Amino acid sequence: MSVSVVIPAFNAAAYLGQAIESVLAQTPSPAEVIVVDDGSEDATIEVAESFGALVTTVAQPRAGAAAARNRGVGLAGGEQLAFLDADDLWLADKLSLQLAALAQAPQLDLVFGHVEHFHSPELPAAERARIKLPLGATPGVCPGTMLIRRAAFDRVGGFATQWTGGEFVDWYARAVDSGTKSLMLPQVVMLRRLHIGQLARGPQSGYVRVLRGVLERRREMRS
Repeated sequence: MSVSVVIPAFNAAAYLGQAIESVLAQTPSPAEVIVVDDGSEDATIEVAESFGALVTTVAQPRAGAAAARNRGVGLAGGEQLAFLDADDLWLADKLSLQLAALAQAPQLDLVFGHVEHFHSPELPAAERARIKLPLGATPGVCPGTMLIRRAAFDRVGGFATQWTGGEFVDWYARAVDSGTKSLMLPQVVMLRRLHIGQLARGPQSGYVRVLRGVLERRREMRS
């Protein structure tokens, strides 16, 4: 069961190396790791290319995380797809746990896992106080916790690129509506980094528009 890992990256030079290392530490190793640089203005590409043949690096003009993930999927050749944001980390047994779950239940299309959050070490105390840290593990319905069969992803389709935030909400709603079967593992599979860059992005008002779009689509399906 070969796995292709797609990492969208925008101005992620400070964290990308650790993210890639957490992917390469998986047992079994993924078949390929694809980093899509989404118009970065820092050394993101140089960090990705420093891993040599272990990582495939492609660049595109700034188009957003959804477009970057779609670009990576278009290049991927694995039987399963996994995604990781460039500032987050996988635990070492993430893929092994999820591959085992898929192997044991052929009817499953995708597997999620739990997430723990952490303050990025470079944050000064004042900034840590500004970023609330969720306590304990929480179910992670997000790209970074997901392992999905390629055939199932193709049935659902790619990530919608018109949203500035919340594109995974739209994608997962489509997955549910199409009858995709999923499982939430009880184990923590991903560590989500909380850092000042997330504050700079401001409130995720796009989520409200995405939810409205999902509800409207479902009303049309019932009519």
